Amino acid sequence: MRSTAVRRVGLAASAATLALLATACGGSDDGDKGTDAKDSTASASASAAPAAKALTAAELEKAALAQADVDNGEVDTKISGSADDVTKDKVKSEDAACAPLALAQSGAAQGDPAATVKRMWTEKGEEISDDEAMTEEAMLASLDVEMVFVTLASYEEGGAEKVVKDTEAAVQKCAGGFTYTAAGEKAETVKVTGTEAPKGADEAVAMNMSVTADSEEMPFKIVVARKGSTIVSVGAMNLASAVTGKDFEFPTQILDTQLKKLG
Repeated sequence: MRSTAVRRVGLAASAATLALLATACGGSDDGDKGTDAKDSTASASASAAPAAKALTAAELEKAALAQADVDNGEVDTKISGSADDVTKDKVKSEDAACAPLALAQSGAAQGDPAATVKRMWTEKGEEISDDEAMTEEAMLASLDVEMVFVTLASYEEGGAEKVVKDTEAAVQKCAGGFTYTAAGEKAETVKVTGTEAPKGADEAVAMNMSVTADSEEMPFKIVVARKGSTIVSVGAMNLASAVTGKDFEFPTQILDTQLKKLG
């Protein structure tokens, strides 16, 4: 048990810290080590379908995840344009081939979108009593919450398909890790593993990553999905897993809900 890390994360779990963690982290899944990156794309044949019209910013806003769409946790609808909004120009990958993954980790839209909208969902944690507050077990239980950063981006003809293609290529090329800077903060991802993508999108690429922080590895999961001309990029982390390094389940319910709202 990493006692110091447990207490440090427990004390630092403020809203500002959660936003910073969501921007800077990446993840792994030991159970998927044998999965080939080529398995990370779902419904690839759908890319041949006619391109849909790019949604406007107002249309994306209407289709984006809202508080009423979830029955647990809190949806932050004020990310876009805020101090926590990391845009493409603030992300620099040391290896250009890995730029799509660096952008996805940072919650920044790839390519040249016609419009973007961002959301953050934070799961409600387990409440602990004052008597339990200083025990590691209770603190980890309270930190067993998932944070999900959702980026919606609409593209003109062919743009969304290119994002999926570039992301899939980056998963294969950057399996051994990469380093990048986001909003002035350097991050090192040491491993990228392609996994089976959730259903419900026209195309999707899913991956697990492992990033180092304070000489420890922590997991982060990403799905980049296309629905028509819109890309839904979902990055997820679990605060307890960030402390212990153990795996967690990707919150498919959030991705499913977002995809359904896109029609």
